[in-house]
Amino acid sequence: MTRPRLELTRAQILAFRRTVGALDERLPPGPDSLRRAAWAGLQDSMPRAALLSIHARVQGAHWSSWEDPSLVQLWGPRFSAYVVPAEDLAIFSLGRYPDDARGRRVAEEMAEGLRRVLEGRRLPDREAAGALGVGNGIRYAAPTGTVLIRWEGARAPTIWTVPRPDLDPHVARLELARRYLHVFGPTTAASFAGWAGIGSAAGAAAFEALSSELTAVRTPIGDASMLAADEQTFLASARPTAPARLLPSGDTYFLLQGADRELLVPDADRRAALWTSRVWPGALLVGGEVAGIWRRAGTEVNAETWRRLSRAERAAVEAEAAALPLPDVRSSVRIRWVD
Repeated sequence: MTRPRLELTRAQILAFRRTVGALDERLPPGPDSLRRAAWAGLQDSMPRAALLSIHARVQGAHWSSWEDPSLVQLWGPRFSAYVVPAEDLAIFSLGRYPDDARGRRVAEEMAEGLRRVLEGRRLPDREAAGALGVGNGIRYAAPTGTVLIRWEGARAPTIWTVPRPDLDPHVARLELARRYLHVFGPTTAASFAGWAGIGSAAGAAAFEALSSELTAVRTPIGDASMLAADEQTFLASARPTAPARLLPSGDTYFLLQGADRELLVPDADRRAALWTSRVWPGALLVGGEVAGIWRRAGTEVNAETWRRLSRAERAAVEAEAAALPLPDVRSSVRIRWVD
């Protein structure tokens, strides 16, 4: 007999995502913790967003934690700037290697062009792109695994080439899907394809190849899949939540699209405030729930809350703000409350 779909509540799903995302309890310092924090990559499209995502998950994070030798920066999913574990470079690059002949040809030709132009040097991406006459098209070389970047936000990224990782792209794609399922699960093939920036057929094929590792799930927003190995974590008793976390724009916890957003933020007006049509604000996580949004300007954080916070909750948020490891701020950040 076919096993019926496992039914999961919203509370179970969000508790699981916080647990695997180390948002209820910070991890100890060290490379292993940085790798876990970046298990599905850390989007860095806003200057130093990845650093703030690390700070929300790892104890003792400081302004240069994103530069730890265990991490690298590349054009990752959807060709966005990402910080990923250095040992997992193949997963986040070759895992998105094109399936079609034309896409592969474009990627390989762009990678070869960059190799010739750079000749072992590090150059601003605009300079390399200008030499090739391709503009942002140089990013199409990223899925070959041979291009790394360094972007600090104020200037154009610096790029250089590295040897191609020794991993079959199909194997890398399946591991990328596992990473997504573990961090964003339960989820669907369509959501995975959208996040990774690959075609819907490629996403469906990856989930089909992993079918023996998956469990069918029914969630409040529809049917989905999860890694069978994660079932016990989903069903475990709820753990204490962290008092507060300041999650930056594009943080993994709310890097969602479409109906997936409804589970995290049920209210439509609040979804519109968090996922704006332009640059997203940060998410204010209080007691395990998104309780508002925040933006920073210099040493001041403007925090807009969606409910009245207790004195203890405000103090927890203020403590998080004061501890933000920002390279451009040498004094404590203070909260400006917008209720």
